[in-house]
Amino acid sequence: MAFATAFRRILNGSSILPSQFASKRLSSTLTTPKLFVSGLSRLTTDDKLKEAFSQFGNLQEAKVIVDRESGRSKGFGFVSYQTIEEAEAAREGMNAKYLDGWVIFVDPARPREPRPPPQAQSQPSETGFRTNKTIGWCG
Repeated sequence: MAFATAFRRILNGSSILPSQFASKRLSSTLTTPKLFVSGLSRLTTDDKLKEAFSQFGNLQEAKVIVDRESGRSKGFGFVSYQTIEEAEAAREGMNAKYLDGWVIFVDPARPREPRPPPQAQSQPSETGFRTNKTIGWCG
């Protein structure tokens, strides 16, 4: 019954209340002019991202993050504007919109979290096996 009511609302064009998560996503205010863009297509390039976001103001940088090994997009990127007001306009204008056939989401960028230093690789023993501390012996 609830499905039929919701379906009827969609057909009639009346608005459906946004979920709690959607309202929380849009409620945070920007403190930096850098935006995190997720949900990008694997075909989206830096130029396509720049073209899509340049209409909202003076775009400083548009970068799609790619995998080091394969060179393919990881599905997210960052855009930076000159002012916070331009970034807010871009966030409101591009959030939950289509880019290259995929729905993208635009959120404030968070500072990068510090990573622990890399650990040294374990050396094989004289028998040719190395110790994997999580599983035991492996070859």
